[in-house]
Amino acid sequence: MNPARFSHRFLRQCKLNMPLRSFTARVPLLLVCLSAWAASLPFASAQTCGQHGVAVQVLGSGGPELQDKRASSSYLIWQDGRPRVLVDAGGGSALRFGESGAQMSQLDVILFSHFHVDHSADFSALIKSSWFEDRARPLPIYGPAGNEFMPSTTEFVADFFGEPRGAYRYLSELLVPGEQSTYKLQPHNIPGSEKPSAVFHTGDLAISSARVVHGAVPALAWRVELAGKSMVFSGDTNGEGGLPQLAVNADLLIAHNAVPEGATGVERRLHMPPSVIGQIAADAHVKQLVLSHRMLRTLGKETETQSEIQKRYSGPLHFANDLDCFPLD
Repeated sequence: MNPARFSHRFLRQCKLNMPLRSFTARVPLLLVCLSAWAASLPFASAQTCGQHGVAVQVLGSGGPELQDKRASSSYLIWQDGRPRVLVDAGGGSALRFGESGAQMSQLDVILFSHFHVDHSADFSALIKSSWFEDRARPLPIYGPAGNEFMPSTTEFVADFFGEPRGAYRYLSELLVPGEQSTYKLQPHNIPGSEKPSAVFHTGDLAISSARVVHGAVPALAWRVELAGKSMVFSGDTNGEGGLPQLAVNADLLIAHNAVPEGATGVERRLHMPPSVIGQIAADAHVKQLVLSHRMLRTLGKETETQSEIQKRYSGPLHFANDLDCFPLD
C-alpha cells in the first residue's frame, strides 16, 4: 500500500479533522491510533554498527538459558558497513543477525568455537536465509574436529544439508558436489593446538585459532585480524589452553562470563571465573575487554565480577548486551 494513502486512512479513521476544542478529549484515541499505525508499518532495520572502520557487534550475549531473555552466543565483525565474519550462531542469533542489518551474501567466513546448542542452534536458519539472497561465492566454515562426544565441523554441516540423511537435505545443493547452486558451503575441521595457528587469509582479513579446554568438548578460541585491528573470542573455556597466547596485544577480547568467582565442580571445569579472565587479559596486554555469555548465575553480580577483574586488569571493561556495538578506533 502507498504509505501516504495508508497514513491518510488511519488519520481519517481516527477523526483527527476535529475542532481544536475536541482535541484534548481525543488524545487517548489518538495514541491508540498512532500505535496501531506504527505497528502496521513495514519493519525496516537500519544498520548502525561498523559503518566506518572495524567493529564487533554482539548478536547474542547470553548462554543456553531462555530465562535470561538474551540470544545465545554469536558475534559479527563489521568493516565499513559490511559484515565480514560471523563467530558462533547460538539460539536467537539469526533474528539478531537480521536486526543488525547484515546479509548472509556479504559474509566472508563463519567460525565456530564448538558445537554446544547455545553456540550453533541457529546455523541452519542463517543458511536457509542465504538461499533467498544473491550469494555467488563459496562460504567457508571453520570449527573444531570432533570426538566421541561431538561431531566434527564437516559432520555437523553434513548432518544438516548432506545426502542421504541430512535433516535439511532438501537444501543439499548448497553442500553436495555436482548439484547446481549459486554457491557452496565449504566446511573445514581444525584440530587446534595450544600454539596459535593460521587458518584463513584473504586480502586484509587473517584468522588464527588455538585449542582451549571446555570439558571433554573440542573447542577453539579465535583471533581475527582485519585492517590492522585484532579481535579475540575466547568461546567457552576454563582458561586452559592457548587463549593467553592467542590474545596477546589484542585490540578487543570478548571473554565469556558464564560463572561467578568461587565456582567449583563441573561449571568451573567448563568456564573461567572473573579472576582468570582478568589475569589472561592483563598478561596479554589486551586493550579492551568485553564480557559476554552472561548467565543467570552471573547476571546481577556485575559489581563483584568487575572488582575481581580489576584486581588484575586495569583496561576498559564492558558487560555485553544483545546488539551492542564495539568500534575499534
